[in-house]
Amino acid sequence: MKLIDVGYGNRVNSDRIVAVIGADSAPAKRLVSVAKEKFTAIDATCGKKTKSVIVTDSGHIIMSAKEPDSITASGEKQD
Repeated sequence: MKLIDVGYGNRVNSDRIVAVIGADSAPAKRLVSVAKEKFTAIDATCGKKTKSVIVTDSGHIIMSAKEPDSITASGEKQD
């Protein structure tokens, strides 16, 4: 199991990640909105602006204050 840093000491299992997308697009905002209604949204921003949205295979949506490129780069370093 590899853990990827999503900011502020929060980590996510990289094996469960389906996609890492930018938070500014309308589809990403809709994903977050629906996940909040279903209580499957996880806010890992610590009060900062959401810059990326991580989609997991369990249907959870994780919001991060790190840029998508930064998150994917930290996952590639651990290989």
